Amino acid sequence: MSVVINIDVMLARRKMSSGELADKVGITPANLSILKCGKAKAIKVSTIDAVCRALDCQPGDILEYRPD
Repeated sequence: MSVVINIDVMLARRKMSSGELADKVGITPANLSILKCGKAKAIKVSTIDAVCRALDCQPGDILEYRPD
């Protein structure tokens, strides 16, 4: 996949657990895991918004494009 999700990096920078982020965003820990592993087929803009609010970051901090 060319788009990489860097939520783990931001979690480490914010010293926040995945469970805490899932609670703040309003998604299940299982869905957050799918997102973090890059196995998600789609992501809602509202979810990106909630993640950025919870982590106090920009979308570009958690989304990265890597050419194949």
